[in-house]
Amino acid sequence: MKLTCQSEYGSLQSVFIKKVQDAFIDQSTLSKQWKDLNFLNEPDFEIARQEYSQFQKLLQTNGAELMFFEKDNFVTLDSIYCRDASIATDKGIILCMMGKTGRLNEPASVAKTYKALGVPILGEIKSPGTVEGGDVAWLDQKTLAAGRTYRTNEEGISQLKKLLSPDGIQVVEIHLPHYKGSTDVFHLMSIFSPIDKDLAVVYSPLMPIVFRNELLARGYKLIEVPDAEFETMGCNVLAIAPRQCLIVKGNNVTKERIVMAGCTAQEYKGQEISYKGGGGPTCLTRPLWRRED
Repeated sequence: MKLTCQSEYGSLQSVFIKKVQDAFIDQSTLSKQWKDLNFLNEPDFEIARQEYSQFQKLLQTNGAELMFFEKDNFVTLDSIYCRDASIATDKGIILCMMGKTGRLNEPASVAKTYKALGVPILGEIKSPGTVEGGDVAWLDQKTLAAGRTYRTNEEGISQLKKLLSPDGIQVVEIHLPHYKGSTDVFHLMSIFSPIDKDLAVVYSPLMPIVFRNELLARGYKLIEVPDAEFETMGCNVLAIAPRQCLIVKGNNVTKERIVMAGCTAQEYKGQEISYKGGGGPTCLTRPLWRRED
């Protein structure tokens, strides 16, 4: 048994989340902020609380320890999508520099929690570099894929490489397409979710050919998300253990394909906490330690 932060699919041992009441605050806050943050619509606060309660219970299916980022008046609704503000490595946390202007205060906010709990900080991405956590995913314990997007730029990836290279970690840069432009939530993990060492849920139409071929060369089998389920975050799948997944309810074809591949897929209702803000189960979590047997 080995514990590592450098995995997307090992059995989840500890994970940071931000409770909906500490991010969305109340209906008045939602009303004030949702348009400026490019949410699809205004979430309903009480329904969001119910959805989040179910999601939180599912995270603990295998006994994972939940840790919480605190309420902070200097961040916005987007802070519920807590993966984006930091990257977990075995040597410590890398604090990101957000590419979305409205989220610039989030890395400093999560840093306060890490420091209070004694979680080491390896380093930070500094302006003009930008990196968001949704743009990075571990392919294996020594290889990190980093999406070059409107949220993560060349300078940010360069800084990431400098922080990780002393430990022999390779950062593979993946150039993603324009898609809907700079205001859209389009991260690497919008099109790629590893659920085991050799299995990933993907949306191939927006996947660079070089990256897709790299995954196939590494022995990955790909579970394809249909066009109709991309916008409903069918591709945003969180592994809580190898081949055990959480998925937003309503992506029936994707769920069926995941099950056909020999996996389990537990659903949660995410209309308010996921769909409207563009953040699925990977976005709602900052996994720390995972167990790889």
